[in-house]
Amino acid sequence: MQSFRALVTEISSDGKASTELQNLPLTFLPTSEVLIKVEYSSLNYKDALSASGHKGITRNFPHIPGIDAAGVVVSDTSGAFKPGMRVLVTGFDMGMNAHGGLSEFIAVPANWVVEIPNGLSTRMAMQWGTAGLTAAMAVDALIANQVTPDKGEVFVTGASGGVGMIGIRLLSHLGYSVVALSGKPELTETLKELGASRVIARQEFADEPVRALYAMEYAGAIDTLGGDYLVQVVKRLKFGGAVAVCGMASGVELPMQVYPFILRGARMLGIYSADSPLAYKQQLWAKIAEDWSLNLADFCQEITLDQAPSVLSSMLAGTSSGRYLVKI
Repeated sequence: MQSFRALVTEISSDGKASTELQNLPLTFLPTSEVLIKVEYSSLNYKDALSASGHKGITRNFPHIPGIDAAGVVVSDTSGAFKPGMRVLVTGFDMGMNAHGGLSEFIAVPANWVVEIPNGLSTRMAMQWGTAGLTAAMAVDALIANQVTPDKGEVFVTGASGGVGMIGIRLLSHLGYSVVALSGKPELTETLKELGASRVIARQEFADEPVRALYAMEYAGAIDTLGGDYLVQVVKRLKFGGAVAVCGMASGVELPMQVYPFILRGARMLGIYSADSPLAYKQQLWAKIAEDWSLNLADFCQEITLDQAPSVLSSMLAGTSSGRYLVKI
């Protein structure tokens, strides 16, 4: 095998980014421990940023984006993985400053690689991908902080995105009553089918008058938006409630006072799946393969590598929803 296909982002002399499918020599990949033949990847907002030339995500170009990959080991100089083993890689620096998973092959360090547990195929693993792993980490954090189904409703913001949709389905699967916040009214019925008991319009939530505290409504929350939405969520938590914070699509500032933390014991739980310890990722993938096993196919659209650039553009424009599985 002397060449392979991959999506490559390049920056022109006038600073414009373009992403297209190319044939590359195998020497384009770094010399690393594990060579993997990729069967499936998935698309994430971070991939869209990388493919747009965002220097805060990717510093050097040309570059292969893709923070997710699942496939079969070709070779491993570390000895940790045997040829033919089914494996996955999510996060670390793959797809950011190391060539990523929107490619027929990847070469990565052995300590980035997770053996896919029994019960999951490479396809199923990438239906979850980084978005699903992030949602699982958020739910795991809520459980660890005593947010149990009997405590009350759990609020999920950014509900029409990958993290939000998988979060809703997983919470519902575990017996929680879920309230979804979405800016896409056309997806209301879809979100209810996923397990949301009710859906609140994003604009309606944003238009609420600013207060130091709101009535206590939610036992917990998963927030993918940040900014003023996160502030509102924290102010609506019940006593001892917690919000798992895993996104900042609407801003990074938190213009608020400390009242919810002092008067109600509110907790904010930071979630960042990319650089989480490999052992923790392995633990969660084992849960996903067993007790947390879900059918995600109904809202996970399968596309080809050729179709990925247009979907990445729609992600940047905010017109995409759900999960995109890329068949390599």
